[in-house]
Amino acid sequence: QDELAGSKTIVLNCMALSSPQGIFPAVGQQLGLPAAAGREGVRRLEKQLTARGPMVLLVLDELDQLESKGQDVLYTLFEWPRMPSSRLVLVGLANALDLTDRSLARLRAHPAGGPRLLHFPPYTKEQLSAILQERLGQVAGDTVLDAAALQFCARKVSAVSGDARKALDVCRRAVEVVELEVRSQTLLKPLPGGEW
Repeated sequence: QDELAGSKTIVLNCMALSSPQGIFPAVGQQLGLPAAAGREGVRRLEKQLTARGPMVLLVLDELDQLESKGQDVLYTLFEWPRMPSSRLVLVGLANALDLTDRSLARLRAHPAGGPRLLHFPPYTKEQLSAILQERLGQVAGDTVLDAAALQFCARKVSAVSGDARKALDVCRRAVEVVELEVRSQTLLKPLPGGEW
């Protein structure tokens, strides 16, 4: 913690960018640099990241969204931590396990080797069930979905993908269906005395 105290952490979701090149102005903005487009913006970032100062931890979620023709954006990002005097640590998160092998083959030829890969296996049905229970437990009021429904959802999603987002999406959709049914029953309920 003491070593990290002076560092700057930047977390960006690459799906929120309009184009792969949009990563450079987004990082520059987080570092407090004046807006600059194109090569000038990239040069300013490189100068900032190699100047004296605190370490910068850049976490890019959905990294595979930065794939572009020639992969120039990804190659630039992966080269920054290797620059002399660089103070950047890059962490990329992607669903594609073969992203660096498939799209960034030149990285393996670097003397320092390619990026280190950490594989996180898909969630098991027990893990998905725990995630769903924890998330739905945050909702105040009556139980939204019963335990058997959550177990069923967790079992089916773990068999297909193990993706927690998919399981949460299934539950969200189930709640929406129930809400629609409740609304339609309320609207069609006869008035007291048998009148419509």
